[in-house]
Amino acid sequence: MLRWYRDRDPEIREKPLAVALRSLRFSPSPGTWLLGGAFLGTLTSCGDSSPVAEPRWQEFTKAAGVNFRQQSGGTGNKAMPEIMGAGVALFDADGDEDLDLFCPNGSAEAGGNRFYRQVAPGRFEDATRDSGLGTRGIAMGVAVGDMDNSGSQDLYVTHVGPDRLFRNQGDGTFLEVTEESGISSTRWSSSALFFDFDRDGLLDLFVVRYVDFDDDERCFDKAGRPDYCGPQTMPPVPDQLFHNEGSGKFRDVSDESGIGRVAAAGLGAVAQDFNGDGWPDLAVANDAEANHLWINRQDGTFEELALPWGFAFNQHGHAEAGMGIVSADFDGDLVLDLFLTHLGVETNTVYRGVDGRGFQDVTGTAGVAKASMPFTGFGIVALDADLDGDLDVMVANGRVFRGKEDHPDDPWRTYAEPNQWFVNQGSGRFQEVTSASAFTEPVEITRGLACGDLDGDGDLDAVLANVEGPARLYRNTGELRGSWLQVRALDPRWNRDAIGASITVRAESASWRRTIDGQGSYQSSSPLVAHFGLGSADTVNEIRVLWPDGLEESFPGGETNRRLKLERGSGTSVP
Repeated sequence: MLRWYRDRDPEIREKPLAVALRSLRFSPSPGTWLLGGAFLGTLTSCGDSSPVAEPRWQEFTKAAGVNFRQQSGGTGNKAMPEIMGAGVALFDADGDEDLDLFCPNGSAEAGGNRFYRQVAPGRFEDATRDSGLGTRGIAMGVAVGDMDNSGSQDLYVTHVGPDRLFRNQGDGTFLEVTEESGISSTRWSSSALFFDFDRDGLLDLFVVRYVDFDDDERCFDKAGRPDYCGPQTMPPVPDQLFHNEGSGKFRDVSDESGIGRVAAAGLGAVAQDFNGDGWPDLAVANDAEANHLWINRQDGTFEELALPWGFAFNQHGHAEAGMGIVSADFDGDLVLDLFLTHLGVETNTVYRGVDGRGFQDVTGTAGVAKASMPFTGFGIVALDADLDGDLDVMVANGRVFRGKEDHPDDPWRTYAEPNQWFVNQGSGRFQEVTSASAFTEPVEITRGLACGDLDGDGDLDAVLANVEGPARLYRNTGELRGSWLQVRALDPRWNRDAIGASITVRAESASWRRTIDGQGSYQSSSPLVAHFGLGSADTVNEIRVLWPDGLEESFPGGETNRRLKLERGSGTSVP
């Protein structure tokens, strides 16, 4: 959110109807197409009129038994945390190998967090009362990881105020251990992630922090109406890094690592090995300030290199309002790229990775610039929803500033926007698809977004969180163009998922790369599983795993459309 948005011409971002917005972006083309026998019309995108079959999303929230509504705690004072919303997490809480759901709540007064256990494919029950997770506070984000190598996934929940750490007791119930862990993060935290930055086998914790929130600060729009403040009205806060000392104890190493010496209003983060040296680095999406790229020096310290690596600013040299972030190989060259969501009147931005040496802003050629400019993006996930072999993108949208029209009967309506679905046409070029999708039809204030196989059928589904609105679950019911593979990477030495492991699948003449991370989006967590769409391949030739400690192993391939567990030490070592 940039403070100076109030001085810009708002016309392109004030149209309340999705149809009106999209009419500016599409013109008729001769390429008509069908999906499931139903006529869906014609689409064009930035000069490319090739047909795109849309993976159709079907909402099944009610049928799933989920009835969570995220509350903002709004009192009419336009306190900034209200509009920022909360994330969402999909993870296996009880070790039964299906996905459970955790929904942070953004109000300290009206209800607490909610936890839903999956009891049958696509069916959930509210297990909050006995879970230990139903705490109250202004909750924002959630990180998932096995901090004590117990074999069960733990949760770290960020807040406006003191964060909370919950240890999984092995049966899907949790015990808060914040105080005894030594973790102290008491200001405004946004996203967080577990990763092993020193490769000692214990998961460390990175906490992204936003601003030094002042509840007495008041802001107004150009018409003099009360509105939410932007980040530049309050001092930014440095991020934090906590080293896992073992036995459930953490030590704050923010300053000695270098990370705590720089302050910025951070919202999203990913940990990946961006320079290919085998050690995890950090990319942080900052709001209205230069992004951060922390390169791991392998000695417990990090060097901030976003500017020389081409990630600090967009191609025009401007800082943007970084909200959500995802890192993945969008163009199929086995090099990691970055995709960030931003404020309306800016574009979402795609940074192509260049051989582990830096990034190049390719937003224009990627086909997302014009489509994303009218909207304010938050949550973002990369997934091969149609299994054609390349990664598509879902984006959660919702304004942070009011529209021109007041809605006394529903004040939140003026901040609502439709979500977006971008289909990868190959080589990292995207086309927005808008028609006949339950995901893009609702006009709401969407923030958190995560994806995972909710119904156990092999393709990926999605869940989102809305400000002052319901959580929504979407089943992928569209046309599938290929086969799939799901891979868990397990390290028996540490008795947990190998967060940070890089998985490469080779089939025929194609290769695909994924990372075991579950992080990114906006304040959200997805499952610790690598999911591959394999296109027309019906067999896999080889699977290679680069483990977090630098060991690379080769595993045999075989049939597709199955779930694999690969253990460190059971493959063939690759020199």
